[in-house]
Amino acid sequence: MVADSPSTTDEDGAKSGVIFTSTAARRDAVLRSIAVVCLVGGGAVAVQTVLPGVTDPDWIEHQLASLGAVAPVAFVALQTGQVMLAPIPGQLLAGVGGYLFGAWLGAGYSMVGVVIGSTVVFLVSRRFGRSYAERVIEQSALRRWDAFVDRGGVPALFICFLLPTFPDDLLCFVAGLTDLRLRRFLALVVVGRTPTFLAVAYAGTRLSDGVLGQFALVVTVLTLGSVAVYATRDRIVARLDSRG
Repeated sequence: MVADSPSTTDEDGAKSGVIFTSTAARRDAVLRSIAVVCLVGGGAVAVQTVLPGVTDPDWIEHQLASLGAVAPVAFVALQTGQVMLAPIPGQLLAGVGGYLFGAWLGAGYSMVGVVIGSTVVFLVSRRFGRSYAERVIEQSALRRWDAFVDRGGVPALFICFLLPTFPDDLLCFVAGLTDLRLRRFLALVVVGRTPTFLAVAYAGTRLSDGVLGQFALVVTVLTLGSVAVYATRDRIVARLDSRG
């Protein structure tokens, strides 16, 4: 399934499956990758310096609430950015969205942002290839999940999007390196991630309504589920690998 598979040699002695066709193309890709990483890194540092509360959900909630009618657009942009830069977990933002907009709208706005961000990451990874992905993702993690998706295919990718604690945003980079079509990838993202985002948004709504018992119940169930998945994550991966 992985598009950037190890190179093989054809009858003319030329290598097939290579990413770059010339030294100039390789150099161009490296320079562009460095430029993108510098811009992203510099932007993240600048945002963190100017707006140190950007990783604090309470601060985000206050800022969004103060925007009034523009708040939904700002919230979608924030969810888009978290997929691309990952400064804060998307699930936390989904809870903020539920608190501000209600369960359905909050989850809907979250998924719009997640879909936009996932699309950008997928297309950038596909456009610049493995050399780019290796510069923005820790290489051992990239190799692990790259191989996992290669063996498990679409079912494995879907389960990783469905269950909490799996590296959703990293998997968007990995998916971009495969031959998976964009629309199928986005279907996996929407179907897989919506249940968790809706549940977290509902918890935010319960908190907003002051129904603390239901809020605590939903959060407890989500937390226990996340802990259980995290504790058995390696076992889940091994089981999916055995079926790949």
